[in-house]
Amino acid sequence: MPLATFPLGPIETNSYVLHTNEDAVVVDVGGDPAPIIEYLNLHSLTLKAILITHLHFDHLYGVSELISACHCKAYTPAGDAPIANTEASLGGIWGFPLVPPFTGEPISPGETVFAGMQTQVLLTPGHTPGSLSYYFPGEGLVFTGDALFYRSVGRTDFPMGNGTQLISAIREQLFTLPDETRVYPGHGPETRIGDEKVHNPVCGSFCS
Repeated sequence: MPLATFPLGPIETNSYVLHTNEDAVVVDVGGDPAPIIEYLNLHSLTLKAILITHLHFDHLYGVSELISACHCKAYTPAGDAPIANTEASLGGIWGFPLVPPFTGEPISPGETVFAGMQTQVLLTPGHTPGSLSYYFPGEGLVFTGDALFYRSVGRTDFPMGNGTQLISAIREQLFTLPDETRVYPGHGPETRIGDEKVHNPVCGSFCS
């Protein structure tokens, strides 16, 4: 199960390529997707889908260009529709550039298959109202966007953020995954579910 990480864009958002021998998915595209496209070409991969964890600008900058380059669909959280036309999603906030527009296909929580890999789409709201995490049980990993980080959690002071909701989502959706599950967040280093269950200072076991 090859995985490549590309910190892209003005906030160095982690953009991921997860693939089999032939097909790939990309999770979030935080900036110019040129390194992703180069990687796909180098490994002769067909991009099957772009999976968006949530509709904040720093996870969206390169989506439009990657769709055009690879002729694939982008899947966006259905529950984030209320923030889709806000500055937090469109960009322009705090002097950051606007996000090039793209058309996404709304996706809801449930089980599906991407690039031949079983996928569980988990609802992990709080950072945004419809934030999703993408769990690949066969590969033993989960992409958490800005819900769960190494020793931290996502901020909840954006419009429609909810701290109580975020902690509940982490504990009920993410901390119920196997302890050895690798966590790939939207920013910062990877971690593991079991490690965060114990040591995360915001939502770990000693905070119960």
